[in-house]
Amino acid sequence: MATKPITAASLEALLEHDTKVKLAGLDVDGILRGKLVSKKKFLSIATAGFGFCSVIFGWDMHDQTYLRELKISNAQNGYRDLLAIPDLNSFRRIPWENNIPFFLITFHDPDTKLPICACPRGLLKTQLDRLRSKGYGAMAGAEYEFYTFQTPDDSSSPASFLQNNPPHQLPSLTEGMFGYSLTRPVHNKEYYYEIFDTCTAFSCDVEGWHTESGPGVFEAALEFGEVAEMADRASLFKYVVKSVGAKHRITPCFMAKPKQGLPGNSGHMHVSIVDANGKNLLAREAVDENAPWKDIAGLSDLGRHFLAGVLEGLPDIMPLLAPTINSYKRLVENFWAPVTVSWGLEHRAASIRLIAPPTSKASATRFEIRVPGADSNPHFVLAAVLGCGWRGVEKKLEIPCPPLAMGENVGGASDKGARLAKSLREATERFMAKDSIAREVLGDDFVDHFGGTRENEIRLFDEAVTDWEMKRYIEAV
Repeated sequence: MATKPITAASLEALLEHDTKVKLAGLDVDGILRGKLVSKKKFLSIATAGFGFCSVIFGWDMHDQTYLRELKISNAQNGYRDLLAIPDLNSFRRIPWENNIPFFLITFHDPDTKLPICACPRGLLKTQLDRLRSKGYGAMAGAEYEFYTFQTPDDSSSPASFLQNNPPHQLPSLTEGMFGYSLTRPVHNKEYYYEIFDTCTAFSCDVEGWHTESGPGVFEAALEFGEVAEMADRASLFKYVVKSVGAKHRITPCFMAKPKQGLPGNSGHMHVSIVDANGKNLLAREAVDENAPWKDIAGLSDLGRHFLAGVLEGLPDIMPLLAPTINSYKRLVENFWAPVTVSWGLEHRAASIRLIAPPTSKASATRFEIRVPGADSNPHFVLAAVLGCGWRGVEKKLEIPCPPLAMGENVGGASDKGARLAKSLREATERFMAKDSIAREVLGDDFVDHFGGTRENEIRLFDEAVTDWEMKRYIEAV
């Protein structure tokens, strides 16, 4: 990441010894879509932008056009080009590709020049601009869990092995449950340490890196930072892990629930609000002895309203936090995953874990949003959380439910908070409802587009014949 702003004037000197540049933007599934261009081409489009086919917003993660065409990209508009504008300050070099220069791009409407509604980086910027207009900013951190599978040496490639073998037979990198192990990483130490070092070299620094409980499962906590920068680094972290894994014949899996009967992969997001000088505004100047609950005695009034906004909006933004059919296999009872609208001080079973005094420093006061899975798009998650939280601040909302007591069971229906959606269908219907809070904070155009992509996912699954069905019914019925 550039340490100081890059200008068009300084760009040529920065790339003096290069001949080519790699560019990439994000689609709605959080997948990087990009291309390689010559340095000459890049210098000519670095500030004005260039045409990029809009079909990346008209097809799914397997490049199949949506069954119902959506507004941004469709046959009627000829899958026209969008205006892709490089973010010069996102400059990095890709260490595993001979240090080739790399820039992220944002997708704009060619007529209005504004970011298109479905551009992940653009959506987050829109939410941030609301805070910045009032003199505020936001900080964030991300934690990702993921499974790893080992491709046998005699297989032609990891991709072909995955396509030609039953998923449940994929060999895990290591076997058994061994969280925080010091010995398991030794089995694959080249991969383990290369991930950490490559993240540093690629400016998506890892703060903590360890084995998680599960066969071949790892967890990484990314370094805390400014929220838009954090979202970029979270997306690029997956790029690093997959690219380095390919070198070692290792396939990482960020599905929310890869294995039945085992814990899923979370994508927890930590969020705080700061002033123009970076001061944490969620921390209370002095402990509130008259707080309605002791859990928020150290939380500022702004923080209380922000928490209320996120809690109230949570059921309406679920497809952004849990975007796939598989996401809801993780969000089930008895697997330490949140299933209700709930919160609590240092409560890891709640949807929102408040981290604040007296259990942490005031300067570290923040909310850990524990609903998102590792399959979520970090830009969308953070945009939704900021949007809902800031709505709570503007409306001065009150926290709608009491905190969970330590050890309290949050499975199933709760008298303290509503049960979150149990399926992508249920979540999408609420997300797209006319009175949805998602529409209020993120806009109709975005909700209609992203909701349409989720409806496409639901329809494809409705038509699928699964292994479970074949095994259960092939002989007996």
